[in-house]
Amino acid sequence: MNILRIAKKTCRGHAVLIVTALCLLLGGCAGTRVERVMETTAYCGCSSCCSWERGSWRYLKLDFWNRYVSAGPQQGQPYSGLTASGTVPREPAPGLFSMDSVTRPWMIPFRLFPWALLPRDGTIAADTAYYPFGTRMYVPGYGWGRVEDRGGAIKGRDRIDLYFSSHTEALQWGRQELRVRIEYQ
Repeated sequence: MNILRIAKKTCRGHAVLIVTALCLLLGGCAGTRVERVMETTAYCGCSSCCSWERGSWRYLKLDFWNRYVSAGPQQGQPYSGLTASGTVPREPAPGLFSMDSVTRPWMIPFRLFPWALLPRDGTIAADTAYYPFGTRMYVPGYGWGRVEDRGGAIKGRDRIDLYFSSHTEALQWGRQELRVRIEYQ
């Protein structure tokens, strides 16, 4: 008699666990996915992309190792190079266990360092009225990125700015209309 009660309780427990898992997976708990065509542009951390200059006229430009904001409401303030959310901008990295390792196997030795094994999201600047900080996006040709910055010219639902580590790469990207996958958190 006791064995039947235990069997009924465990079956009931497994059923509850399965129903809960299905609700979490199908209920949208992990966020919603949307695809839309967006205008993507590129930026880097250089002085022309981020509006900063070396040295201040207050010190007759003798403090050339310091960087200052050269335009906008923060003009003259020290420039830190951080994003609006307070993170260091970065390019996406595919990691060792990715499709990029299959298509470019000569890069595998460089990905065997502990910090390069896992994929890393890049930095995206977007209008935070539509895409709050932490929103993940997949941009074809760029990879996965996370909204961590906002730009002065990035206004509206259909514009994003992708971070590149060099000005040459940013210029090569240019301006493209792409279908972007968006995952809200």
